[in-house]
Amino acid sequence: MLTKRIFTLALMVLFAGSALMAQQFKYIGAEKCKMCHIKPATGDQYNSWLKGPHAGAMKTLAGDAAKKIAAEKGIADPTTDPACISCHSTVGSIDAKLNASATMNEGVGCESCHGPGSMYKGASIMKIQEQALTKGMILPTVEVCKTCHNDKSPTFKSFNYAEMTAKIAHPVPAK
Repeated sequence: MLTKRIFTLALMVLFAGSALMAQQFKYIGAEKCKMCHIKPATGDQYNSWLKGPHAGAMKTLAGDAAKKIAAEKGIADPTTDPACISCHSTVGSIDAKLNASATMNEGVGCESCHGPGSMYKGASIMKIQEQALTKGMILPTVEVCKTCHNDKSPTFKSFNYAEMTAKIAHPVPAK
């Protein structure tokens, strides 16, 4: 009987620990990623993102075309409507309790594709991909992209994963 209680208690501790660890993954924002991902020697991923469509996704919602689409759908302001900002901003798609320092205006930031960075942001963790994956990092897949790039979007035409990811590529250079 005592062995059964100890086993049950151990399982409860493991489950609670896993739940607590999962809750610790917070969104830190592109500015925090920038600290390491702006150097040409390591790929300058931040500036690649900044020049691409994701960084300006919230600005798109403030444009005339977005306002027209919103009006047709009965949306008063696409820059504040949850249906719009959920795909145009990382912050608009996450639970507010998980936001450490990401901002709405950064648009679709690094963490929309790579997962909340609070636990894997350190250089020592990032050097070992398997370790970063246990700390909340995700690898972008077609499924991740199709969370937003799908036929529910009012401007969706088609989505070719290989073609689109080539347009936003920001690889780490060979060592």
